[in-house]
Amino acid sequence: MRAIWKREMQNYYLTPIGYVFMGIFLLLGGLMFFLGNVMSMTPSVATLLGNLNYIFMLTVPILTMRLFSEEKRTKTDQLLITSPRGIWDIVLGKFMAAASVVAITTCCTLLYVFLLRPYTNSMYPAAIACNYLGFLQLSLCYVALGLLMSAVTESQVSAAVLTLGVNLLLEILESVFSSASFSLPSFLSFLRPVLSWFSLYSRYNQFAAGRLSFANMLYYLSFAGLMLFLTVRVIDRRRWSEG
Repeated sequence: MRAIWKREMQNYYLTPIGYVFMGIFLLLGGLMFFLGNVMSMTPSVATLLGNLNYIFMLTVPILTMRLFSEEKRTKTDQLLITSPRGIWDIVLGKFMAAASVVAITTCCTLLYVFLLRPYTNSMYPAAIACNYLGFLQLSLCYVALGLLMSAVTESQVSAAVLTLGVNLLLEILESVFSSASFSLPSFLSFLRPVLSWFSLYSRYNQFAAGRLSFANMLYYLSFAGLMLFLTVRVIDRRRWSEG
């Protein structure tokens, strides 16, 4: 796993992909910080990270689109499929590499917190840590989902579009079905609590409020674990079908 992680980190930072991802994210993040905090005079870390969550949702496909689809395009995936390494080692190595880039980029956003610090007396380290914990866990769910989309496609563009489409679909479905003004037929009324329970985004609200929820932490870990498990199954199926 360490060898895969090291190779993928080199691919991120010896090619433009890592820099493009960080550059786009920090550029859009700076714009959102200016509009959402500076212009509106809102020294709230929760507001800042809430806006940055949407940017991560839109930019994570750049980070994950090539992880497996590029291997298939260049036929180097045959080396992975036939290698003696366990598939879990390969998947976890790629996931940890993308997660490392996400963590590095997230650390850069601490600059915004330091800029907000002089303008508020209600900035508590524990609450900020809770916000960032939820932010990172949600971001890693995006990464795990993008990894799965990359494993099921053979084109980087297709993987990016599919990841973005699934992220937007989840967001739209949650927004629509959770809206009080949206009425459902009686035979579909069960969808509202079901989608509410499966929601990725509404669970972040408790972290944003400074409440550490172990149930939500477990949910995020389970979601990411399920995406990684499905990725392993996709690759394992290819290994057996081509072996």
